[in-house]
Amino acid sequence: MPKSVNKTFLLGNVGKDPQINSTPGGIAANFSLATTDREKDQQGNWRDRTEWHNLVAFGRTAEIVRDYVSKGSQLFIQGKIQTRSWDDKQSGQKRYRTEIFVHDLTLLGGGKEVDETYYRGRRKDNAPRRETPAPQFEREYQDQELSPDEIPF
Repeated sequence: MPKSVNKTFLLGNVGKDPQINSTPGGIAANFSLATTDREKDQQGNWRDRTEWHNLVAFGRTAEIVRDYVSKGSQLFIQGKIQTRSWDDKQSGQKRYRTEIFVHDLTLLGGGKEVDETYYRGRRKDNAPRRETPAPQFEREYQDQELSPDEIPF
């Protein structure tokens, strides 16, 4: 049987504060992430198209979400796509929900913890958490403006 791959990478912003639930195996975090594509319409105008993704995290990763993620947080997510199904008690119809099961989580975009990568709830390098200063290129070029027309893609 050929090998298959189910791996998803998302970079986006959290839509609302995560919902934290207790499960028999620990805790679970449910939250949504918005990703945006920019494309030109037929008239040549740029349009943004936002896609919303349902995410779920368990165990230590859910604890990190609970402690450090809130509405507006920018995250880089690595995970896999899962689809659950159930019978709706009211209508009797079969319902489906597609979610991203979070394996790896990187906190971006400022706040107390910046650029921290977690693999299944553990720091990638097992190093202590740290405050991250602004990268040198940000300090060197902060007074220069770049318009969208100057970007080559």
